[in-house]
Amino acid sequence: MVLSVEIESFRALLTAEGQAVLDAVGEYRPGTELAVATRLRRDFGPELVRAALEQANLRARAGAKFGPDAGRMYFTPHGVEQSTRSAVAAWRAARMAGLGVRRVADLCSGVGGDALALARAGIEVLAVDRDELTCAVAEANAAALGLQDRITQLRADVTEVDLAGFDAVFVDPARRSGRGRIFDPEAYSPPLSWAVGAARTTPFAALKVAPGIPHEAVPEDAEAEWVSEQGDVKEAALWFGTEAAQPHRATLLPAGASLTGGTLPDPPSGPVRRFLFEPDGAVIRAHLVAEVAAELGATLIDPTIAYLTADQLRPTPWATAYEITDTLPFNLKRLKAILRERGVGTLTVKKRGSAVEPEELRRKVKPEGPHSCTVFLTRADGAPVMLLGQPVAADGGAT
Repeated sequence: MVLSVEIESFRALLTAEGQAVLDAVGEYRPGTELAVATRLRRDFGPELVRAALEQANLRARAGAKFGPDAGRMYFTPHGVEQSTRSAVAAWRAARMAGLGVRRVADLCSGVGGDALALARAGIEVLAVDRDELTCAVAEANAAALGLQDRITQLRADVTEVDLAGFDAVFVDPARRSGRGRIFDPEAYSPPLSWAVGAARTTPFAALKVAPGIPHEAVPEDAEAEWVSEQGDVKEAALWFGTEAAQPHRATLLPAGASLTGGTLPDPPSGPVRRFLFEPDGAVIRAHLVAEVAAELGATLIDPTIAYLTADQLRPTPWATAYEITDTLPFNLKRLKAILRERGVGTLTVKKRGSAVEPEELRRKVKPEGPHSCTVFLTRADGAPVMLLGQPVAADGGAT
């Protein structure tokens, strides 16, 4: 009964009257909801106004993922939370199009983020989800963005869909439950093993998985890709049919640069040298630190820590470079004295392999002054250390 009311409220937003209310609330500012609702209720019913205000809030939240499209789209709270970011969806759609995919089954399609990107890449999409409200929202999104001719929405159990005749399948299983994130791939809905079976029925496939997926859970015939955007790891996907020579891939957006590998042995460790390189999170997740070390002529500062060090600065998109000025055993009093002596007021704290929390450190050292510094709390050769330095650009200048 509750779902029926939700669907009716949503469909009311698609009417001329509903669109008028959406337009009216589109420019409201946070904190003015009560005043806006009171004003609009004079002309429209309370349920319609409530639904429009909820959509306005969801669109505002979705802006970070969908950019300008969010203002024309429709969402559910779960859909905002679980949708693929548009940049990542566009990258994946471009890869599919590059493989020659022309017809794809998008299973567990949600509110349509991936289906929209696939359609924009010129691919015909069958979007499948079992939730009635979610299907209605996805269908409205296809129409709102003028892509309804390339997307067919189907409400069904994805495990019962006939995949014959499709060039590819994309599966985005649910990775959350009422208790939070699901870490066991077999506890996904549907389970990863089912999705892998579905992937092997079409020439190509991509399965969206959590970035923390254990490498031992990756099938031998799959290429595992980790994607970061602006330095933050957003997701991972298992690709089938790509005939990749290397099993792992790290992709950086918005540049669209990809690093492949996964067969090199771990690089050796050695003393901290002039430059420290912090690999992108996608590189670390993909276990491609060795490939970056080989490119930079670098070593690890510790066998268990993903920081690289080298005497020379070489340009690379795969890691952020820092020039290290001090390598010292960890000592809070000494750090505080150094920062005070150098007039450091802007302090960036990074940690890897340290129990000290950055905010706790800032409170204790109380940085003050016109200068900036980056401090790394980590381990080198098994011992706790603090590394002080500055980020540098690929050309050697300060960033």
